[in-house]
Amino acid sequence: MSGALPPEPVRLATERAERAGFAMSCDPGTGRLLAVLAAAVPANGRVLELGTGTGVGTAWITHGLQGRGDVEVVTVEIDAATAALAAQYSWPFWVRLLTGDAVEVTRSAGSFDLIFADAQGGKWEGLDTTVAALRPGAHLLVDDMTPGEFADDHHARKTSEVRARLLDHPDLTSVEIAWSTGLILSSRRRN
Repeated sequence: MSGALPPEPVRLATERAERAGFAMSCDPGTGRLLAVLAAAVPANGRVLELGTGTGVGTAWITHGLQGRGDVEVVTVEIDAATAALAAQYSWPFWVRLLTGDAVEVTRSAGSFDLIFADAQGGKWEGLDTTVAALRPGAHLLVDDMTPGEFADDHHARKTSEVRARLLDHPDLTSVEIAWSTGLILSSRRRN
């Protein structure tokens, strides 16, 4: 990754995370790829982020969209205290921060052109719901597939299950990317 400074919203969200002791923010490498994918969202598109945290991933998404008012960004965080930290930033009008269960929100929120699955809900649990919310041609980015070390055997098993399901999913074309915390990028087939 280049030595370029992160955009101001990313820096501010990272500072909020550090002050709160929140250690699960979007990695800078993942964030930069997320910004690239957001930049490619079609006109009048929609983006869903599962796991807002303090807003680091959201900030990368908005950076990639560069002020486009035609794209709706929906981001959901299950923990109310963490969601309140993200809400401290003055997000553009087209960003909607929700507090709730990622799988339930995904079930009821419609379809999306880009989904960033950065939480257990929608990745470890409810992955089929996440895939079903992808529009034809849409992208799904899943991170933390090869962390430096797994927290425990359950974490290792769940990550392995997600990897197998994404790489073998009949509706997706997927690739593992040895970048950041280990990524899987999937595109929903148009058939």
